[in-house]
Amino acid sequence: MGTEFLKIKECDEAIDIIQNLFNEYLKPQSEEIPVTEAYGRILFEDVYSRMDFPPFDKALKDGFAIIAEDSFGASEESPNTLDVIDFLEAGSTTDKKVEKGKCIEISTGAAMPEGSESVVMVEYAEKFDDKVNLLTTATPGQDVAKKGSDIEEGNLILKKGDFLNPGKIGVLLSQGFETIEVYKKPSVGVVSSGNEITLQGHDLPYGKIYDVNGGMIKNDAISCGADAHFLGVMKDDYDEVKEKITKSLEEIDILLCSGGTSAGLGDVLKHVLDELGEVYIHGISVQPGKPTIVGVIEGKIIIGLPGNPVSALMIFNAFVAEPLTKLAGIEKDFELKTVKGVMTRRIHSPVGRMQYQLVKVDGENVNPIFKDSGAIFSLSSADGYVKVPKSVELLDEGEQVEVYLFN
Repeated sequence: MGTEFLKIKECDEAIDIIQNLFNEYLKPQSEEIPVTEAYGRILFEDVYSRMDFPPFDKALKDGFAIIAEDSFGASEESPNTLDVIDFLEAGSTTDKKVEKGKCIEISTGAAMPEGSESVVMVEYAEKFDDKVNLLTTATPGQDVAKKGSDIEEGNLILKKGDFLNPGKIGVLLSQGFETIEVYKKPSVGVVSSGNEITLQGHDLPYGKIYDVNGGMIKNDAISCGADAHFLGVMKDDYDEVKEKITKSLEEIDILLCSGGTSAGLGDVLKHVLDELGEVYIHGISVQPGKPTIVGVIEGKIIIGLPGNPVSALMIFNAFVAEPLTKLAGIEKDFELKTVKGVMTRRIHSPVGRMQYQLVKVDGENVNPIFKDSGAIFSLSSADGYVKVPKSVELLDEGEQVEVYLFN
């Protein structure tokens, strides 16, 4: 039986259709999570400081809290002597006040006592009994972090869309935040289909192959900020495909199926989508990856990726990664995620169809990887792909190209 694609789209049109479907059916959502568990998440809203930080004037060094004037003229040859009236550790306070001729010994991080304005480091002082010799002059405010010098109350401290790295989490913790609003990760399910697919851990009968796409596409979706799970394998059987899709969509918003997407005998995904929902794309004018299906069932998006691993990965990165990443709240320009180089070998491309050619980047050299779309090991060495426009039949050796790096 010949292959028939009923709703084949050009690349740009397919990109727009998929993005529009994401915009229509999948709105960014937020969830509140503990700050201590927020590493790697994306802020859903601007965050403002709740208080000054530090919340008090604090000592930056171990030493003696003094009135700066009491140190004027002090040197090793002619030290100034003060009475030591107390000792402050970080976290402790005192009701004693620093007055002229007196000081308080202080540890790093401790609140500056009333009346004091500077710290003389312990290295520039000699303590004996209840007195101390100051061996240097201190300026007002020396080695003191003033209240609010780092963050003032009410200031914008983190922006919507910020990636919560350890430093940003530290800022939130310093302000007493226990929980924070972050983008909810898009819920993605990944299913592999095909009568030839066997899961790892099982014997591999002759004529069968282990599943590659399930784990590969799941992890690519995770790298885009999704909460992605592998939901298993289904055979090219209409009732099994229908049941698997129906059950999967109860728990997820986006279903990525690999295999079973061409219009040939035994491929049933399109027919299931026609019955349960609507097909928007059945075929994209691209090589590899022409047999790609995009549909919607009750507001849930189903994307049928090609069964060949190279094709599946290429289609995911070229058409799915960007809208999925945006839905997760991650702002990045995919068009800027490129490098330029020079082709080391000639590429022949079919006229009338955009070609995505796998390449490896070595400095300024761009080396095409010439293997079929089912060749697994080509993926491990590929850095990205080169787009060959549908009007171009030959990309010659020595031509400068732009490489789109994998997500």
